[in-house]
Amino acid sequence: MNSFTNKTLIANEYPQPPFNTPSQDFPGLASKMDPRPDHGETSYRGSGRLTGRKALITGGDSGIGRAVAIAYAREGADVAINYLPAEESDAQEVVKLIEAEGRKAVAIPGDIRSESFCQQLVKEAAEKLDGLDILVNNAGRQQFNESIRTLSTEDFDATFKTNVYAMFWITKAALEYLPEGASIINTSSVQAYEPSAILLDYAQTKASIAAFTKALAKQLAEQKIRVNAVAPGPYWTPLQACGGQPEEKLQQFGSGAPMGRPGQPVEIAPLYVTFAENLNGFTSGQVWCSDGGTGTL
Repeated sequence: MNSFTNKTLIANEYPQPPFNTPSQDFPGLASKMDPRPDHGETSYRGSGRLTGRKALITGGDSGIGRAVAIAYAREGADVAINYLPAEESDAQEVVKLIEAEGRKAVAIPGDIRSESFCQQLVKEAAEKLDGLDILVNNAGRQQFNESIRTLSTEDFDATFKTNVYAMFWITKAALEYLPEGASIINTSSVQAYEPSAILLDYAQTKASIAAFTKALAKQLAEQKIRVNAVAPGPYWTPLQACGGQPEEKLQQFGSGAPMGRPGQPVEIAPLYVTFAENLNGFTSGQVWCSDGGTGTL
């Protein structure tokens, strides 16, 4: 069975810029975006590829994390999601979607910039899911800044704590639970390879994630734990609407891609499914890109 309905395979069915979505305060909600992103709520069709698996997904309330949570549940996995308390309304929508598939849903709000919280997050997820064999480090912070002269140490630190430190803390804690055959999947970005001038700190973190993925894959190969990363191009998520892009660029977001539009979160979720499934057991240390035809990687 295919993972999508035929409609989702037609690129022109998805919205193309210009958009009229309003900018939001950080961290942003999918429910306030116009057009609302397609996370696969009605379009993703599973086929049992992750039956019986147990996954923790950071940033699972909206955007790519939400699409992955929906896909994993429809592929047969139980799912724990982490998110900021301000994103509770989006998170509860995801919980209902996971439970609608007859899977266990665990919602764990909290700020992953805290090492102690990251440790508690993993422990709680593993206990409530009765195990853990998929970790998706997806949560991210992106706030544009026109110049290094105006990029504060506080903002720089917040971006690295969210995107890099938390990945390190959460992964380290998860290794106490991950068995042979487990999969760790990180979210990098095309910004790691083609950085935008206004995303100086964010691009650095995404390059770090790519290097972390490749090095850790070598460390964990003997333990039969695979480590890979997905590198999205322009995807239509709240990350862009809550300070990730200037207002004028938000309205035209994705127009520079060969397909003339941003990707929808549901379109990248299958990469996370493929990395997670055991049939893909010889793939590790890879960074797979999805950028609408630019061919960054």
